[in-house]
Amino acid sequence: MRAIFKKRFDQAEDVRPFADNKGELAMLDLDGASVGKATFQPGWRWSDHVKPIAGTDSCEAAHAGYVITGHMTVRMNDGTEVNFDPGDVMVVQPGHDAWVVGQEPCVVIDWQGYTDYAKPTASSRSAKA
Repeated sequence: MRAIFKKRFDQAEDVRPFADNKGELAMLDLDGASVGKATFQPGWRWSDHVKPIAGTDSCEAAHAGYVITGHMTVRMNDGTEVNFDPGDVMVVQPGHDAWVVGQEPCVVIDWQGYTDYAKPTASSRSAKA
């Protein structure tokens, strides 16, 4: 691992768009670790805009992140719901849906759950074919 380096999300190595132009995920590789910056547009909902890419019934990624702007609600499969606002640190286990609240984009930095997030799987690619 290098002793020091600098990267920018606007020069991300991997950018993954969400369905219907409802946002995107920019990923940075940090010498074996990764960090992602997701921009979720108003109207974005995991079950509508990432589920077709992921091919799972709910989001199966665990998240450890920080909300920069906007508002998001996360509902766990058991019905537990939490709202996240700017300045909130979020830890969310697998098995959830999420959506943007309001008319402002929600921007989240995540150090845990974005490595494979919104990355097309073989089954999701074949379903689109």
